[in-house]
Amino acid sequence: MKESTQFSRKVLCDGMRDGFPIALGYFAVSFSLGIAARNAGLTPMQGFWASLLNNASAGEYAAFTLIAARATYWEVAVITLIANARYLLMSCALAQRFAPETPFFHRLLIGYDVTDELFGITIARPGPLNPYYTYGAILLAAPAWAIGTALGILAGNALPLRIVSALSVALYGMFLAIIIPPARKNRIVAALVLLSFALSFACNYLPGVSALSDGTRTIILTVVISAAAAVLFPVKQEETAQ
Repeated sequence: MKESTQFSRKVLCDGMRDGFPIALGYFAVSFSLGIAARNAGLTPMQGFWASLLNNASAGEYAAFTLIAARATYWEVAVITLIANARYLLMSCALAQRFAPETPFFHRLLIGYDVTDELFGITIARPGPLNPYYTYGAILLAAPAWAIGTALGILAGNALPLRIVSALSVALYGMFLAIIIPPARKNRIVAALVLLSFALSFACNYLPGVSALSDGTRTIILTVVISAAAAVLFPVKQEETAQ
């Protein structure tokens, strides 16, 4: 086994060092996510395992929202897959950074927790990818996300209803923080965000479409808008390389 895939305490500690601020951010965001999980009827233990096995804010929020709306299993599965589809591309990018002789189990374990932030710090490392760097970051980030969700559910169960409703607003702030920066940089993204809002509102009143469940409408809009954007406004190769 090459040096790039051998255990290194220094590399592991580097990952933990870089993963510590990510873990703090995950804890704060997942605490608010726990409020949504609580509104969906999940127990703290269920929320803990949901976040530990699906470390994705958008995917989990979509799933919890559909669960609260009594969506079917396939609706929850499909919308979670769509919301998390970008991680497939990130995993492919990371796969190119492994040394050819890297055992499969390293690729599998890192693929378990490819998030935006962990991908960012990992892909920025020079040279072949040493999996123990990512393990160090995951070691702090994944538990912080899961524990924050469980504590958010506990807080939701203990706090008065009005406070729980107020805390639920934090989730909207989280998603505004996700969509506003790219929308400010790219007019096409901004237009697509506004279009998705308008179409989502219109679907509540359009004949035929309004009869569909919330989960089905969300799936249809996500696929149609994203596919149309990919065809009409493809990202140029030089833009992706920057």
